[in-house]
Amino acid sequence: MVNIRQEVIVATVIRRDALARPDRTAEFRGARHGAGDVSFIWVVMRPGEGPRLHQHPYAETFIVLEGEATFTVGDEVIVAHPGDIVVGPANVPHRFVNSGPGVLRQIDIHDAPDFATEWLEEA
Repeated sequence: MVNIRQEVIVATVIRRDALARPDRTAEFRGARHGAGDVSFIWVVMRPGEGPRLHQHPYAETFIVLEGEATFTVGDEVIVAHPGDIVVGPANVPHRFVNSGPGVLRQIDIHDAPDFATEWLEEA
């Protein structure tokens, strides 16, 4: 007799609207959803918008989906377009701004179960 053990896998589905903030951007905190050590920000920003200078104790990976973003990572300035991936190392100050004429859509992946941000500029 062969004993076959079947594991039941249950997927979690989260609607973007459930994560959205008033500014159209959405935050997914991995620890809250059983996703382990990954969190991300689903960015939707108008021209000229972007976060002020900050850093994290972990790496952050930016995937540009639509529009144009100008990143400052340490002393480097990078203009990124759809399909570009920018990686910001841990503990390196960074920021970005939507530098294009239309909406910026990107996914910002944080290598952590929740966000840990040290803001380096005043609001």
